[in-house]
Amino acid sequence: MSASSPALATGPASAAPDPAAAPAARATEPGPTEPGPAGPAAPSPRRGRLLALDGLRLVAALMVCLYHYAGRGGTVSASWHQSPARLFPSLSQVAAYGCLGVQFFFVISGFVICMSGWGRTLGDFARSRIARLYPAYWVALVLVTGAALALPAVVHAVRPDEFLVNLTMLQQPMGAPRVLGVCWTLWVEVRFYALFALFVVARGVTYRRVVLFACVWTLAAAVCRTSGSELVNQLVMPEYAPFFVGGLALYLIHRFGGDLLLWGIVAASWLLGQSTATRGLWHPGAHGDLVRDPLVILLVVTLAFAAVAAVALGWTGRADWPWLATAGALTYPFYLVHEHLGWFVIRVLHRGLGLPAWPTLGATVLGMLLLAYLMHRFVEKPFGPRLRKALKNSRTPGIQARFTLAKDGKRNG
Repeated sequence: MSASSPALATGPASAAPDPAAAPAARATEPGPTEPGPAGPAAPSPRRGRLLALDGLRLVAALMVCLYHYAGRGGTVSASWHQSPARLFPSLSQVAAYGCLGVQFFFVISGFVICMSGWGRTLGDFARSRIARLYPAYWVALVLVTGAALALPAVVHAVRPDEFLVNLTMLQQPMGAPRVLGVCWTLWVEVRFYALFALFVVARGVTYRRVVLFACVWTLAAAVCRTSGSELVNQLVMPEYAPFFVGGLALYLIHRFGGDLLLWGIVAASWLLGQSTATRGLWHPGAHGDLVRDPLVILLVVTLAFAAVAAVALGWTGRADWPWLATAGALTYPFYLVHEHLGWFVIRVLHRGLGLPAWPTLGATVLGMLLLAYLMHRFVEKPFGPRLRKALKNSRTPGIQARFTLAKDGKRNG
């Protein structure tokens, strides 16, 4: 299983995200809570950054990173010139579970997207997602393609037409090869954003609408396997829906306080999520260097839900260290570039320059974090807001004028 939420596109924890994410969503408290029919009245949530979520997002990204560098075989074994399990006997046994960082991202993404969608119009929500996801993604495509051309022994560059399809982030439904191995999780995130936007944000995010959406999606995910329809499976995403739904319910607990219904949704999400994760990652009778234990999979999934629940309950309020905001800002670009570029660096340092395995591993992780900082500083910060502003100003006056004239014509007719 390769990893990208995923989520991973959920940018730094402040209003107007991304898993990213996921890694592509931010985590700043929205405006006051609405009373009355929209849901239970509650005090306005405390404004400010949920810095603990930024830290959790970086933890999830590092889990996936260690999986790609030391917890799996395949291409990375060629970069190391042998199986990571032989180079890092103890680390590889832990890193093999790092792919569950993707599910961790999805829980965080459910929490953050519910938070960031509150009080926004559908247009504002869509613009925030596009501006958050695409600038760093496009740069990552260029960097990885450049590395593939420079050292095809690591990964092979795709054809020009396939590269252009990758610019849309729709390469998977189009059947084109992926430039970024991790971008499969971005496609999962995009489908989640679309479902949440169409069924919740379009009508206005409220307590009742989020609860209804969570319950219906959970039921659909549980029964869609019997449909035999690949289209239904692609839309409902039964493997990942429980993690997003769990995050949605945990945000409602954070905003309104917990009750039996919300904790019931979280419990059902955890029960279904641990099952789908175990089925996907545990293969009875498997042999080799990297074999996972179903009990450890259960433990990791449980810890992911518990960590976000701790944020929802306010237990992490003392984690207000400023460096966590920086950590959250690096998560999405780090997630995008770490896999293929990391394999490139490992091959150059370890096989090319003869650097020992452990220093190579440390230097590669630090190098990817530095590259992520540069991408955040010189790509995301300047171009994300500009793209959002351009999208907001892109309403064509002529179309609006014709629409107005058509309405006036009907009125006068």
